Amino acid sequence: MPSELDRKFDAVLEKVTGPGGKIQFSRDSEGRAIVANLPPTLPGLFDAFCALHGSKEALVADGERLSFEELNAQADRVARALVGGFGIGKGDRVAIAMRNAPAWIITYMAVLKAGGVVTLLNGWWQTEELNHALTLTEPKLVIADEPRSKRLDATGLWLPTVILPVEKKIGEALAPLFEKGGEDSVLPELGAEDDATILFTSGSTGAAKGAISTHRAVTSGVYTYSTSLITLLGILESEGRPPANPPKTLVNVPLFHVTGEVPVMLNSFVIGRAMVLMAKWDAGEALRLIEEEKVTYFVGVPTMSYELMQHPDREKYDLSTLTDVAAGGAARPASHVRRLEQSFPSAQPALGYGLTETNAVGCGNFWSNYSDKPTSTGRPQRPMAELAILGANDIHLPAGERGEIAIRSAANVRGYWRDPEATAAAFTSDGYFRSGDIGYLDADNYLFIIDRKKDIIIRGGENISCQEVEAACYSHSSVSEACVFGIADERLGEVPVAIIYCEEDGMLNEEALLAFLRERLAMFKLPAYVRFFDEPLPKLGTGKIDKVSLRTSYRSEVAEDA
Repeated sequence: MPSELDRKFDAVLEKVTGPGGKIQFSRDSEGRAIVANLPPTLPGLFDAFCALHGSKEALVADGERLSFEELNAQADRVARALVGGFGIGKGDRVAIAMRNAPAWIITYMAVLKAGGVVTLLNGWWQTEELNHALTLTEPKLVIADEPRSKRLDATGLWLPTVILPVEKKIGEALAPLFEKGGEDSVLPELGAEDDATILFTSGSTGAAKGAISTHRAVTSGVYTYSTSLITLLGILESEGRPPANPPKTLVNVPLFHVTGEVPVMLNSFVIGRAMVLMAKWDAGEALRLIEEEKVTYFVGVPTMSYELMQHPDREKYDLSTLTDVAAGGAARPASHVRRLEQSFPSAQPALGYGLTETNAVGCGNFWSNYSDKPTSTGRPQRPMAELAILGANDIHLPAGERGEIAIRSAANVRGYWRDPEATAAAFTSDGYFRSGDIGYLDADNYLFIIDRKKDIIIRGGENISCQEVEAACYSHSSVSEACVFGIADERLGEVPVAIIYCEEDGMLNEEALLAFLRERLAMFKLPAYVRFFDEPLPKLGTGKIDKVSLRTSYRSEVAEDA
């Protein structure tokens, strides 16, 4: 039976999306819900909402403050320089390799306004990972900060690159982009089906794939979150509890991830929410910024809210402006939900479920519903998201039955860049994206995720391909067999374990192997634990390493040691 909050949400949603409501929907040629009364392209979104919110504070970073209209004006100027000075045109990939900074957001906006496809490189990647992504996407230009430019140089690809001093004020930070002139260039006209973004996703098959989205897909993802937040605000206003402070979010997740890009950054343009940027995550600094800037909305991987709760200085700060503490990118332990309510009494907990390939669209669980069902990731995000539990031959299973979770919406990516086989395998014949997660829907249409079909580890919100880490281990000349899997971790959710067998070199140890892997993998992919076997690893009848038995055995040993 629907909860009281679900009934209120559905009633207000009906007003928000019904005749005369703020957000109007229609259907595309495939029958998917699309927003009919808001801009279908990202440049249109920036122009419309930066004009609407105008002088409102949009961005705060290191003492510098920019309004929405100032952000858009800077982006227009950079976009013209990209067209006239660098020859960027429709469909050209332009890669961004920077830490969170105002220059990141402005160059993102500018590439899209110039007609380019903004290609978001993971800021933690090392040389081999960058080499793969750049070789795959062949960007016409790379815009980087200095630390990442050094890693780019190490690839030996020598792509045209502009290095921005992102630590400086915005005028100085963007100055290298204007050195070639072209600021009087005309910007192109764009359509909803033009390509907009490439984000990288680590699936079970090793090297990252480039998930490519159209403008329609990205804006649909943004408007999905905007619709939910406008509906929740409507509930508060109907109860006489409007927020006491203007909306302001702490941008503590990387902007190159879909959570940072869509629900946090792009959604802030639509709802007029100021963004307080963090260059890198630090729980103590986050507490300070929440108090100083009167932050109302916090979202991050569950590890981040856990570290806020655990921080020894938490009681020294006034966090009463927080109204929502949300999480995405990984599962949050049910025990953390009650602790969140106790630690942040003025804030309500929330959890989202979506993927890079769905532009973060999927399900949401919030407020008292989350307290009542803390192990659920919530109901599908209406009216945009359609969710199915797939059985054999992609049959849609009824409530209570377990199968692969699949999502259909106009926010789904159009596929994987230059990988038609992976694209075909990812979608059902009726347009649902196969998530690789196993779950079920209960009688109230709440989703419960119980397992993972894909061989990946989610460490603090970062996807890690077991095959990729295994391949890196095998590249060491002493490693004869390697098996990588995840085990539970209270702080990070999961961490990787590597089981290694060396047939000839009995001198290889954990320290030496990790030093070798650091040159090839981002730090978050490094095994947290390494165990060496003195004999070949157990095999299945097919000859493959028996990962299930190794994982079970390792977990039993850990439990005994505890």
